[in-house]
Amino acid sequence: MATIPKTIIPKAIIPTDTVPRDKWWKLKWFSDDDTPEERRLITKIDMFLVPYSVLGYWVKYIDQSNLNNAYVAGLKEDLGFNGNELVQLQTLFTLGSVLGQIPFLFIMTYVPIQYLIPACDVLWGVFTLLQYRVHSYGELAAYRFMVGFFEAAFFPAMHYVFGSWYRGHEIARRGGIFYTGLAAGTLTAGLIQAGASTRLEGVQGLEGWRWMYIICAMITIPVGILGYFVIPGTIDQPNRWVVNDKDIEVAQTRLETHGHKLHGKMKFGHIKRTLFGFRFWTVIATDVLFWNAGIHKNTGSYLLWIKSLGPKRYSAARVNELGTISPALGIAYTLIACFASDMILGPAWSITMCSVFNAIGLVILTIWTVPEPALWFGFATMYWSNALSSVFHGWVNNLLRDSPEERSFTLVLINLLSQSSTAWTPLLTFPTVESPRFRKGFSFCLGCALLLIVFTWVMHFYLKRDKRTDEGHSDIETEFPEVGVVEKAFDADETGNANTKDSGCDRNDVISRQEEASSSAYRV
Repeated sequence: MATIPKTIIPKAIIPTDTVPRDKWWKLKWFSDDDTPEERRLITKIDMFLVPYSVLGYWVKYIDQSNLNNAYVAGLKEDLGFNGNELVQLQTLFTLGSVLGQIPFLFIMTYVPIQYLIPACDVLWGVFTLLQYRVHSYGELAAYRFMVGFFEAAFFPAMHYVFGSWYRGHEIARRGGIFYTGLAAGTLTAGLIQAGASTRLEGVQGLEGWRWMYIICAMITIPVGILGYFVIPGTIDQPNRWVVNDKDIEVAQTRLETHGHKLHGKMKFGHIKRTLFGFRFWTVIATDVLFWNAGIHKNTGSYLLWIKSLGPKRYSAARVNELGTISPALGIAYTLIACFASDMILGPAWSITMCSVFNAIGLVILTIWTVPEPALWFGFATMYWSNALSSVFHGWVNNLLRDSPEERSFTLVLINLLSQSSTAWTPLLTFPTVESPRFRKGFSFCLGCALLLIVFTWVMHFYLKRDKRTDEGHSDIETEFPEVGVVEKAFDADETGNANTKDSGCDRNDVISRQEEASSSAYRV
C-alpha cells in the first residue's frame, strides 16, 4: 500500500502558548521544528523589528511622560498651576490617543505600516517640540492632545506587525523586549529633565523644563525617519528595504502551516461579526482591568510623593533622578514576565504573577501609614502592572491568527476602549489636589488588579473551551487543505469505482493520516 508523503500533513495545527520543548527547564529561542531557513528569517526580523520597536516605544514614552517631569521641575510654578491641571492635561492626552485610534481601525490594513508609523512619529515629534514655547494652560492642552493623537497608532500597529511575522509562542518575548521601551522612556525623561534643570536652566532665557521638550523632539524626529528603513511591514504589504521574495515565501509558508491567515482588508461587515462575538468582549473586560490596575504610575503619584518630602531634602533635579528607580525596575519586570510567558508559564500564569506583585505594592500604598521604606517598596512595584501588557497582546494576536482584519480591528479597539476608560477614572480617583496620598486611587487600582486575575482565568478557560469546540467541528479540507487535495484524487469514475490511478495512495491511508494528525494537534 502506498503512503502519503509527509509533506502532505501539516507539521502543526494548533500553536502552543509556550515554546515546544522536551523539558520545561530547557529554554529555547527557536522551536525544534523550525528549519534553517526559518531560523535565518526569524533572526533577520528580530534584528530589524525588535530593536526599532524598543527605540520607537522609548521615544513615545519620553514624550508621554515628560509632562510629569516638567511639572515637578518648575512648569507648575511658571504657568501658575494650583489645581488639578496636571491630571486634566493627562486626560487630554489620553483623549487624543483614544480618538486617534478610531481611523486606524481601518487604515492599518490599507496603508503599509512602514509608512504609517514613521509619519505619525515625526508628527508627534513636531508637537512635542512646540510645547517648549507654551505660556498658558490652553496652549499646552492643545499640544498634549495632538501628541496623544499621533501616538495613538504606534502600540497596536507594532503588535499587528509582530503578529504578521511571528507564531503565537514567539510573540510575547519579542513584545516584552519591545515593551521595555516604556519603562526606558519614562526613565530617560526623568534623566533628561534632571540634566536640563541642572545644566540648561536659564540658557538662552529658557527654563530647564522648556529645554527638555526641545531635547525630546530632537530625539523623536530622527527615530521616526529611521522607521521607514527598518520596519519590515507585513507579508501582505512588505517593506522591500528589509525583506525579499524568499523571506516572504518562507514566512508565508510557516505561518499558514500553523493556522495563520495573512490576507484581509478591514470592512464594515467584519465589525458586526467581531462585536457580536463573546470572545471579543471577554478580551475587552480583561484589558480594561489591565489598564486601570496601573493608572497610578501614569498620574505622577510617585514623583509627587518624592517632591512632597520637601525641597530641603530633594532638589528638582534630584526628584527626577529618584523618579527613575521605579521604571528602571520595570525593565526587569517586563523581561521576566514575557520570557516566562513564552518559555515556561504561558500567558495566564504570567499575567497572574504580575498582578499579584502589583497588588502587594498597592496594598501598602492604600494603607499608607507605614514606615517610609515600605512606601518606597510600594512605589517600586508599580511597573509590574505594565509587565503583563505584551503577554496579553501577544495572547490576543495568537487567538486571532485566523483573521487579519479581525486582528487589526480587535487590537486597536481593545486598546481604544480600554484606554478611554482611563480618560475619566484618574479624574475621579487621582485628583492632583489630593497628592501625595491618593486614598481613592490606590484602592481603586488594587481592586482592578485583583479582578484582573479573576478575568484572566475566565478568559483562559472560556477561550480554551471555545477553541476545542471550533476545531472539533472543522471540515477536513479546512483544517487539512493538503489532505483535501489528495482526497479529490479518489473521486469516483464513471463506473462508480474509486479512481486511484494518479493518486499513488489509498483512501484508508489518507484517513489514517488525517486522524493521526488531528489527534496530535490536541496534545497542546
